[in-house]
Amino acid sequence: MNMSGGCYCGKVRYEISGDPLMKGQCHCRQCQHIAGGAPQYYMVFKTEDFRFTAGTVKTFERQDIDDPVSRAFCETCGTHISTRRPDFDGVILKVGTLDDPACFQAPRIAIFTKEAQPFHHIPTDLARFEGLPDF
Repeated sequence: MNMSGGCYCGKVRYEISGDPLMKGQCHCRQCQHIAGGAPQYYMVFKTEDFRFTAGTVKTFERQDIDDPVSRAFCETCGTHISTRRPDFDGVILKVGTLDDPACFQAPRIAIFTKEAQPFHHIPTDLARFEGLPDF
């Protein structure tokens, strides 16, 4: 599966060659902060299947927590594009940055549901995890 996408202003672009390893929605408080209150929809790809093709991303890691994730975003418009975990070799891509977000189709799992807000919608047929599942 080949996909492409980028940030809101168009300065950062990326390409993906490969199938997603996972499709989900994350309800952690960090994702809620970044999404303005909503859960984040994401797909996970092998690191070697993802590459930036234009622009420069800035990264952010919280310094006040152990093993923080690294978040890549456009330095111009601020669009959050991807996340990388220190304990996982893969790219967690934010679905809204895809040129064709419809290719996401639907999440397969919901993670960090313990932190979900009452107004978050979690489909009843979705596998749910209170935190991060073991894979």
